[in-house]
Amino acid sequence: MSSPTQSPPAGLAPDELARVRADFPILTRQVHGKDLVYLDWGATSQKPECVIDAEQDFYLTTNAAVHRGAHALAEEATAAFEDARTVVASLVGAHDDEIVWTSNATAAINLVAYGISNATAGRGGEAAQRFALAPGDELVVTELEHHANLVPWQELAARTGAVLRFVPATDEGRLDLTGLEDIITDRARVVAVTHASNVTGAVTDLAPIVARAHAVGALVVLDACQSVPHLAVDLHALDVDFAAFSGHKMLGPTGIGVLYGRRELLAALPPVATGGSMVEIVTMEATTYAAPPQKFEAGTQMVAQTVGLRAAAQFLADLGMDAVEAQEIVLTQRLLDGLAALDHVRVLGPLTATRRLGVVAFELEGVHPHDVGQVLDAEGIAVRVGHHCAQPIHRRLGVASSTRASIGIATTPEDIDAFLAALAGVRAYFGLEGAGA
Repeated sequence: MSSPTQSPPAGLAPDELARVRADFPILTRQVHGKDLVYLDWGATSQKPECVIDAEQDFYLTTNAAVHRGAHALAEEATAAFEDARTVVASLVGAHDDEIVWTSNATAAINLVAYGISNATAGRGGEAAQRFALAPGDELVVTELEHHANLVPWQELAARTGAVLRFVPATDEGRLDLTGLEDIITDRARVVAVTHASNVTGAVTDLAPIVARAHAVGALVVLDACQSVPHLAVDLHALDVDFAAFSGHKMLGPTGIGVLYGRRELLAALPPVATGGSMVEIVTMEATTYAAPPQKFEAGTQMVAQTVGLRAAAQFLADLGMDAVEAQEIVLTQRLLDGLAALDHVRVLGPLTATRRLGVVAFELEGVHPHDVGQVLDAEGIAVRVGHHCAQPIHRRLGVASSTRASIGIATTPEDIDAFLAALAGVRAYFGLEGAGA
């Protein structure tokens, strides 16, 4: 992210942005007779044609189970499956064997939590004891987490007797890192933290959190759902131990997620789902498990989705994540400036694009978010309403729910302007002010 002392990055040239947008067929459709303005990329991204084609081509030409058959289709499917792992690993600065396929990011975080639970129950042998928890050990989360990176740790605490602690948020919607040493104590075993909030858009200053966690021997689990699609992410450079992100938020298909884990940790963590495809030797009495990542990929895998995700990761890599980030900073600032110019709008989160993503939640005085969403939908504008699976940060900021506009790589300045123009008329629609007031 840019700092206040750096020159603002340039976004894509208009012709470059037009070429990118042309790759997304759905963006040419109309909704309620109006041109679609899609500002719900934070919930799920739209898919470029290459992703749609990759999945279709797989089913048309290659479909087979992986790591099983010896026939040509099986070998080709296995090669595509593992090539996808290589491309995704390269995008986030990881080794191939540090990438585990899951059904989504929530499943990835639960895999870590239940792996720790299994280690606590004595599974996984001596190597797994590094994960075992004792009553009074501490699991640290933050007030910015969405439920997927909060509830699994609450459940782990309930199963093991560990204590849940949290890093609070500021009024601006960033993490308050003062007193970090008092929150991440010598009893901390896991620190689970978002890379970027799906409500406030704030990008976490990870370095002091990772340094403190590792100083006391705690694992760092990074929720990278909102960052991987929008920022240049190097997981090795960030020095986190585990990370999770979703395929569908980064231009890929639904039904595919990614767990990153450091090699030695994946080797020591007990498996959670057991059965076919993740074994080495099976007798009637006992089983030994395959090496990671296969140890965590039981059963028939979502091969077509990995092929689609490979296409999405390559699409982002070809654009360049620095260019993606620069483009989105420009649009985020345009969105924030436009909201600041409207009366009766309160943005939940930082008011500038510095260390912030284009995920912008807000409340409109006097109008319920669902009503805001319905009025915008009538204009062909898609936003998200509700608590965005993040009730604690809404409660911290004094609201039960909000409206959220979130941008993606195919968002245009005209999309932002259309949204702002429509939003400006919402209160008048409900008779809360006179026309032009």
